[in-house]
Amino acid sequence: MKLKFGSVEENVVTREEFPLEKAREVLKDEVIAVLGYGVQGPGQALNLKDNGFNVIVGQRKGSKTWDKAIADGWVPGETLFELEEACERGTILQFLLSDAGQIALWPTVKKYLTPGKALYFSHGFGITYKEKTGIIPPADVDVILVAPKGSGTSLRRMFVEGRGLNSSFAIYQDATGKAKDRVIALGIGVGSGYLFETDFYREVTSDLTGERGTLMGAIQGIFAAQYEVLRANGHSPSEAFNETVEELTQSLMPLVAENGMDWMYANCSTTAQRGALDWWKPFRDATKPVFEELYNSVKSGKEAQKSIDSNSKPDYREKLEAELKELRESEMWQAGATVRKLRPENN
Repeated sequence: MKLKFGSVEENVVTREEFPLEKAREVLKDEVIAVLGYGVQGPGQALNLKDNGFNVIVGQRKGSKTWDKAIADGWVPGETLFELEEACERGTILQFLLSDAGQIALWPTVKKYLTPGKALYFSHGFGITYKEKTGIIPPADVDVILVAPKGSGTSLRRMFVEGRGLNSSFAIYQDATGKAKDRVIALGIGVGSGYLFETDFYREVTSDLTGERGTLMGAIQGIFAAQYEVLRANGHSPSEAFNETVEELTQSLMPLVAENGMDWMYANCSTTAQRGALDWWKPFRDATKPVFEELYNSVKSGKEAQKSIDSNSKPDYREKLEAELKELRESEMWQAGATVRKLRPENN
């Protein structure tokens, strides 16, 4: 159906117009092979299984994620297989490894993409930057995308709670004439709240910008800046963390999620209202040039190349752990660990 988002009309698919029963009918003869059991794999695989689809998991035997899959109820030789066997058995191959993992495994997966199969992504990276990744699918398979707007952990948690994450969907290649039904059915099957239309290029550019921007990079930068200013002016770690992070995540963001920023503004103190209305535009004006620089870096392919270069190095995991350790051991997040322990639900 078409819905207005602000003044712009967009195509969306809801559970009402494409119910779960229809999705099951569309995919009744398909074997969905989830390749990779890291970030998105567990949530999507378990949601599909619980929704009644024929799902198998492909993972390297003996790995930590192989053991995690067994702990989640997947049975070796029945629903859990080595990657190659899963590729052979599947009619829809959900390529959910990391971007670097997809590059490494692509020659193997490509061998099993026989005519009529579908290659499914949850990120437009591999296809959009095919000159860098080498991921060029054969012409006789469907190439589709469902990208949940959140982590695999959130996708599973919200599914179990009877809710759903919104997802985008895209069709890169329709070789069979049924790519749209396949992709919508899969989007409903993984537990999407609703599906909005995009393409592989727009998905990856918006996603890389969001990850580096408000979703992760910018929010950490803003947290750190305010926390450091408060600490430098004599505020305690507890006070600085509560005023910077805890109140935002535990009190205000749930209100924004429920009703929007205007409603949240209308339901806080008049002093807070005045300050927020006076200061949001200066913050926008200060950060917009950074977001423009970020978007241009994404658009040029520079961010993709950085990811490929760093994630493909043998010492990637060690360097990543060192960077995460720096965050984890910073005073702000050490204070946060103590604050979380003191929440009423943890006592």
